Amino acid sequence: MTTTVTPQADPVSALSTIPVPVGAATPDTTGFRDPSGESGAPRGFVAALEGMRGLAALGVVITHVAFETGATGTPVLGRIWDRFGMAVAVFFALSGFLLWRPHAAAARGGDTAPGARRYLLHRAARILPAYWVVVCAVLILLPTAVHPGSVKLWLANLALLQVYVPLTLTDGLTQMWSLSVEAAFYLVLPVLALALRRLRGPAARWRAPILLTLALVSLIWNFLPVPTPAGTYADNWLPAYLPWFAAGMLLAELVDIAHRATEPPRWQRLLGNRWPMWAAASTAFLLSATVIAGPPGLQRAAPGQYATKMALGAVVGFGLLAPLVLGTGRHRWLGGRIAAAVGRWSYGIFIWHLAVLTMMFPMFGFLPFSGGFLHVLALTVCFTLPLAAVSYALVEEPARRWVRRRFG
Repeated sequence: MTTTVTPQADPVSALSTIPVPVGAATPDTTGFRDPSGESGAPRGFVAALEGMRGLAALGVVITHVAFETGATGTPVLGRIWDRFGMAVAVFFALSGFLLWRPHAAAARGGDTAPGARRYLLHRAARILPAYWVVVCAVLILLPTAVHPGSVKLWLANLALLQVYVPLTLTDGLTQMWSLSVEAAFYLVLPVLALALRRLRGPAARWRAPILLTLALVSLIWNFLPVPTPAGTYADNWLPAYLPWFAAGMLLAELVDIAHRATEPPRWQRLLGNRWPMWAAASTAFLLSATVIAGPPGLQRAAPGQYATKMALGAVVGFGLLAPLVLGTGRHRWLGGRIAAAVGRWSYGIFIWHLAVLTMMFPMFGFLPFSGGFLHVLALTVCFTLPLAAVSYALVEEPARRWVRRRFG
C-alpha cells in the first residue's frame, strides 16, 4: 500500500487478533482449532495464522517505505514493492474468515454464534483504544498532520470516517483508510449473518455458493456511477473490498464442511496443499503488479483494472490462508516464536509504522523520494516494533481483558 488516498490494499485491517487490520486490523480466532494438531495451544488459536498476520503487517510497511523513498519508481522491481500493499487482502480475508467462522459453524449445528452486542463490544475493544492513542499522538505531535483547529479532521479520524469525509486522510494516518473499511465490515457482518440465517442444516450447502456470488457481484462496484463528495472515492468504501472479505468467509464455510465430513473431501487435498495454493497466490500477486491491475504510483485505475485487482487480491488472500486452515502439516516458521511475536504486534505495527516512517527522514537526514530504501526500511522496522509491543502490552490487551471481564 502506498500513502496515496487511493488504497493499495491493509490493514490492517487491519486487522485480526489481527487484524487484526486492517489490517487490517484484527479479529479473534474464537471457535477454530489449529489444524496442525499442536498440543498446548489455547482453544481458538491458530499459530500459523498469527505468523501470516505478522508477515502481512510487514508487507504494508515495505510498500509504504518503498513509496516514500522513491523505490516504487524503480523499473520492474518498483511495481513489486508497490503491490506489497496487497497484504491488506490478507488482512481482510483473515477478518472474513475469523469473524464468519462462528456463523458457519452455527449453521451446521455448532455452537451459537455470538450476539451482535457482544460481538461489537469485542470488536470495538480490539481496535479503538490503541487506534485513538495513535490518532491523538499523530495529530498533536506531527507538525504536518493537522492544521490548528481542524475539528473536522479530528472527528473524522477519531470516528474512523476518513474515507467518507473529504480531505481528512492526513500525514502519519493515511493507512487508516483500510481500518475504516474494516470497521464498516464489522458493522455489516451481523446483517449478512441475519440475511443467511435460514440457511441452516441441509440448506447450509447454499451458503458457500451465495458468498462466492457476493464476491463476484461486488467486482462491478467500481463500474457504477456512485455519487461521492469531492475529494472522496467510492473505491475506498467497503463494497469495493467485499471480494477480499468474502474470500475469507467462503474459506470459513469450506473449513466447517471439511471439519464435519466423515472423510476429507477431495477438494480439501488441493486447497490444503500449500505448494499449489501458494503458487496460485504468488502468480496472482505478480499479475497484480502489471498494468492489468492498474497503473503504478498515484494514478487511478480504470474500472476494469480495479476489478481485476480486487479479483487478484481475493486469490492472494484465499490462496495464502487456505493451506493454513485446511492442511494438516505443521507450519514451523509461521508458527514459530518470532513469527508469533510479530503477529501479536501486527496491529500496533500497522497503526504506528507510518508515523514512525514520517519521522525517519528528519531524524536521520534522508530526503523523501530520494533513495535509501533499505536503510529507511530497517530503521522504520526497528523503531516500530518496540512501539507495537508497548501498544499490545499496555493498551490493546488490557482493553480486551477489561471488556471480557465486564461483558463476558
